[in-house]
Amino acid sequence: MDYHEMMELGDELDQQFDELVKNCLISGEIDQGLYQKYDVKRGLRDANGKGVLTGLTEISDVLAVRQDENGVSHPIDGELYFQGVNVVDLIGGNAKKRFMFEEATYLLLFGKLPKEEELESFIRILGSLRELSSEFVRDVIMKAPPANLMNALQKCIVLLYSYDSDPDNISVDNVLRQSLQLIAKMPLMAVYSYYAYRHFRLEKTLLVRPPKKDLSTAENILYMLRKDGNFTDLEARVLDVALVLHAEHGGGNNSTFTNHVVTSSGTDTYSAVAASMSSLKGPKHGGANLKVMQMFEDLRANCNTSDEDSLTEYLTAILDKKAFDGAGLIYGMGHAVYTDSDPREVMLKKYAKLLSQAKGMEREFELYDTVERISANLIAQRRHLFKPICANVDFYSGFVYTMLGIPTELFTPIFAIARISGWSAHRLEELVNKGKIIRPAYRYVGEHRGYVPVEDR
Repeated sequence: MDYHEMMELGDELDQQFDELVKNCLISGEIDQGLYQKYDVKRGLRDANGKGVLTGLTEISDVLAVRQDENGVSHPIDGELYFQGVNVVDLIGGNAKKRFMFEEATYLLLFGKLPKEEELESFIRILGSLRELSSEFVRDVIMKAPPANLMNALQKCIVLLYSYDSDPDNISVDNVLRQSLQLIAKMPLMAVYSYYAYRHFRLEKTLLVRPPKKDLSTAENILYMLRKDGNFTDLEARVLDVALVLHAEHGGGNNSTFTNHVVTSSGTDTYSAVAASMSSLKGPKHGGANLKVMQMFEDLRANCNTSDEDSLTEYLTAILDKKAFDGAGLIYGMGHAVYTDSDPREVMLKKYAKLLSQAKGMEREFELYDTVERISANLIAQRRHLFKPICANVDFYSGFVYTMLGIPTELFTPIFAIARISGWSAHRLEELVNKGKIIRPAYRYVGEHRGYVPVEDR
């Protein structure tokens, strides 16, 4: 019985269900002042919004401040390091014009930049694993495809457990094998799930094109997704950069922390990754770029995009909860860590500009650039902030995916295709260090009561 069927049970049962909802709301409500009274770090953040330290990692470093000789912290342009290597240098140091996602994945997993022969061997291994059996495609992907592709991917990941001969073995060598298979197979599962959704739910053409083992991850996504299989070198390189920038972002982001928490329980790889997928699906995490795209659609419908005064009026209305979704948020602006700039956004913006020039979409890029500038000033003024507000990577990623012809249904799955590298590295780190099960505390603030027999209530 689904929700709509449940809502049609009759007036009497409807009233009873409404009463249950009311009881749920009353029962679940906690006095907000108690969080301050007991110094509870809501969202595992302190009063300044900084994350509470809950673990140690060598996988990546997210920097937004630097201390001077007196120990005073000063905001800086954001920096992101993979195993000690600056991501900007990783992408910019690509003298041979290789595709970099595979190299970034190697770096995250093994803690060092690969030598040329090591990288070539690693790419061959991933290529050999980049396949799905016809039985899996038929029995898992094509059966009852969900409308949300994150749920489709999650279904695929959970059911890969049944196709693994040793799924519960959490030794490092076995988890590495499972991780490499997931990294290699995730693009196939995402693209095939998209076409299954289109075919069975929208009655569109079904396309299942096998990948090419000699193509990079970025190239294969475009090859499998496009009906003619064609793409330009620039298109593939821009997608490759986007994958690198989304591959990892510290141990404290919601989906990666989820992976640490679930891994610490001793569960299998597929369950741990499925849990991370659940987190990434949320609009406050991986789904944010979709909100940016929807906001721009609403912006175009409600103001003159070539007039800065009109744009300012609309963006002010968003902050006043009078426009778009009423949440008071300009999506894609601001970050929990970065203040001066998000290095991923800075890098992706450069490639977005290059791609917009190749696609004849310079005016659209200029609109994004203008909204970014106006929004940063408006948010700082309206909220009386003493620190700058920067755009985050979600601000331009949806625009880039749109220019690449990637459908909106695949926006968050593309994020997952990239982040599986980071999740895998963190899961292996958690297992290597044999940490305790992660178990933070919640303080009970209710009242103890005696049991009253049902006839006396």
